[in-house]
Amino acid sequence: MQITRLDLRRFRRFDEVSLAPAPGINLITGENGAGKTSLLEAMHLMAYGRSFRGRVRDGLLQAGADALEVFVEWQEPHAVVPGNRMHKAGLRHSGQDWSGRLDGQDVNQLGDLCAALAVVSFEPGSHALVTGAAETRRRYLDWGLFHVEHDFLPLWRRYSRALKQRNALLKSGRVGDGLDAWEWELAEAGEPISRRRQLYLEALQTRLTPLLAGLAPALGEVSMEYQPGWRRETLPLADALLLARDRDLQSGHTSVGPHRADWRILFPHLPGREALSRGQAKLTALAATLTQAGHHAAARGHWPVIALDDLGSELDRQHQARVLEQLVDSQAQVFITGTEPPPGLHDVAASTTVFHVEHGRVEAAASGFPDPVAGS
Repeated sequence: MQITRLDLRRFRRFDEVSLAPAPGINLITGENGAGKTSLLEAMHLMAYGRSFRGRVRDGLLQAGADALEVFVEWQEPHAVVPGNRMHKAGLRHSGQDWSGRLDGQDVNQLGDLCAALAVVSFEPGSHALVTGAAETRRRYLDWGLFHVEHDFLPLWRRYSRALKQRNALLKSGRVGDGLDAWEWELAEAGEPISRRRQLYLEALQTRLTPLLAGLAPALGEVSMEYQPGWRRETLPLADALLLARDRDLQSGHTSVGPHRADWRILFPHLPGREALSRGQAKLTALAATLTQAGHHAAARGHWPVIALDDLGSELDRQHQARVLEQLVDSQAQVFITGTEPPPGLHDVAASTTVFHVEHGRVEAAASGFPDPVAGS
C-alpha cells in the first residue's frame, strides 16, 4: 500500500497543504512544533477515525475553523488483475459531525472509511500498548481483525449495538423490556468476537517472538495472553451475563463481555509488565506494532503504510537501524519525522525522499541518502 497524495485543510497549523510522498522511506524534517507530526496524524485519522494524540476537537481542528478536511489518494496491489489499484478517500470533520467519501461514494459509517486505508503508527505514546489502559490493546486487536477478516466489522457493530441497548435498559431498570433478547444478541456476537481475537493474538505471537528477540534480546522468552472479559473457560457468555444481571442493574452498565477484554505480553524472566523500563516498554510496543504490520502483509499480500513519529528520540541508533533494515527489506512505504535525520538512517543503504516543514508549508528538500545536514 502506498500513499501518493495527502491534502490537509484547517488541520492544526496547516491552512492548506499538499504532500506527494514517494515509495520507500519518506523523511519529514522541521523544527519542534512546525507540524511534522500533523502529517502523520492526518494519515492516522483516516485509518482509525481519531488521532493518536486525541479526538478531533482536542486540537486537530484549527481555531476558528468550521471543519478540517483530509484527502488521501493511495494505491495497493490488485488481487486479480496485475498492477496497482487506485483509491481516493476524503473526510470532513467539525469535531462533532463528519462526512466522508470513498472512491467517489458517500460513506455512512466511519468504520468503512477507516477499513479502507491501512496505516500502522509508532509514536512517543505508543508504549501505552504495553503499559496503558485495556482499551488501547482492544483497539489494537480489533484494527488488525477489521483489515484481515471482512466479516469482523459487522460482527463488532452487532455486539456494540446490543451492548448499547442492554446498558440503556439497565440504567432505566426496565428489565422486562427485552433484556433477555439483548443478552442473547450480546452472546451470539460476543462469543465469536472473543474467539477471533484469541486466534489472532496466537497468530501474532509466532511473529512477535523472533522480532522481539532481535530488538530486545535481554527480555528473553515472550508470550501473549488473551483475557476475554469473563470466565470463558467455565461459563458461556450468555450465562455470565445472566449471573451478572443484578450487579449490572445496580451499576447501570454491563460488567462482562468482550468490551471488558484485555491481553498482555508476558516475559517469564520478569515479574510483570510493571518490571519493564520505559525503553523496554517502547521496544516491546514497537515490536508488537511491526508484528501486526507483518501479519497484515501476509494476510493481504501487501504491507500497510508505516508511520514512525520522532524515531530519533524514541530509539537509539542501533535499534533505529534494525527497525529500518527490516522495513527497507519489506519494501513498505515508511514515513519518519524528526528535527533532523535519525542517526540509524545513515546505517541503512536506502534511498530516502526528504520533505521539510516550515511556516505552514511542506517542501521537497532532497532525495537520496541523507547526510547529517540535508533536510535538517
